[in-house]
Amino acid sequence: MLKKITVDQLVVGMHLKEFCGSWMEHPFWRSGFVITDAKDIASIRTSAIREVWIDCSKGLDVAAGEATLSEAETDVQVDAEMAAADVQERDLAPVPVKEELERAAKICQQSKQAVMSMFEEARMGNTVDSGVAQQLVQEITDSVTRNPGALISLARLKSADDYTYMHSVAVCAMMVALAKQLGLSEAEIRSAGIAGLMHDLGKALMPTEVLNKPGKLTAAEFDIMKKHPEEGHRLLQGGFSVDPMVMDVCLHHHEKVDGSGYPKGLKGDEISIYAKMGAVCDVYDAITSNRPYKSGWDPAESLRKMAEWSNGHFDGKVFQAFVKSMGIYPIGSLVRLHSGRLGIVVDQTAKSLTTPCVKVFYSVQSNLRIPPEVIDLSKPGVKDKITGREDPAKWNFPDINELWCGMPSTSW
Repeated sequence: MLKKITVDQLVVGMHLKEFCGSWMEHPFWRSGFVITDAKDIASIRTSAIREVWIDCSKGLDVAAGEATLSEAETDVQVDAEMAAADVQERDLAPVPVKEELERAAKICQQSKQAVMSMFEEARMGNTVDSGVAQQLVQEITDSVTRNPGALISLARLKSADDYTYMHSVAVCAMMVALAKQLGLSEAEIRSAGIAGLMHDLGKALMPTEVLNKPGKLTAAEFDIMKKHPEEGHRLLQGGFSVDPMVMDVCLHHHEKVDGSGYPKGLKGDEISIYAKMGAVCDVYDAITSNRPYKSGWDPAESLRKMAEWSNGHFDGKVFQAFVKSMGIYPIGSLVRLHSGRLGIVVDQTAKSLTTPCVKVFYSVQSNLRIPPEVIDLSKPGVKDKITGREDPAKWNFPDINELWCGMPSTSW
């Protein structure tokens, strides 16, 4: 028997089936466990969660004669009620990137902790259930729906220590945005997000000295790392109810259309569109992120480089859709305007991929900083335009990330 109760009714020994509320509102990355510590109950009660479902067949029941809020015989009834409540509470209205950044930062922080927990469970040999990622992916999907640039751009500002975990979060968000751009169904968008989140799960089993090496890998070390897709696929096989798309992307996101990828050396149509999506998102985040042995490339420059590789590495249709989802000048790109000013891209606009919102802050002619000003290049009457990308390393602006996101580079 499943029962919905208030958090004040929780006691040690109860099996907590589900939290009633947003994944962001409670302090646990997963549900479905027996409460063994009173501290966990205290954490739940101090959160925004006010109601939970318990499974009386797997743990203690409420005291005899104590009232419950609702009862259900099956998981299906609980899932239906949770889904209905979720639809009512979700906020999906489009907002400017500035308005989404604060929520996106919180999602990044929570998501990193969740991915760290998933990787740790994999290292300990525990069964991996991709179902626990459903709520996390829903929060990420909702953020991308409100404004795709906010979370994707923030996730790029990861530290070297957090790369493995935040890389999974970033790829999840980009997979969602790309799936939307390709016109995939809601179910496929959700699966694409989970695939992005789980694609590197096999890295949990890689030797830490190789995974976190602060330098270029030797040939032998690279051979070890090339095993992570198959290891991740094996871990997912040990779970249950794993979507075939998730399994496919995990195993094949390093395949290339010319057949030079791994682990199977697939080429062309032998690679699914979902694995092709994973390949593009994986590479973009890797080359735009700071690593111990190199600084990340500028977002716009990264897209230019990827376009050069697209014939052999990426599927053309998928790569073009990815560019449309990100913008030719993604958020955070340093650009030069016709007026002789430098600016940082702070948001995309609906009119054209070449006319984003740019925050100008530097005059090339006078070699001086100028008062920052946001210009929407798509608005009628605005004559200034982007003439090209600029290399941030050349200019060495220490606050370049703070300029577009309003906060310094940080680890979420």
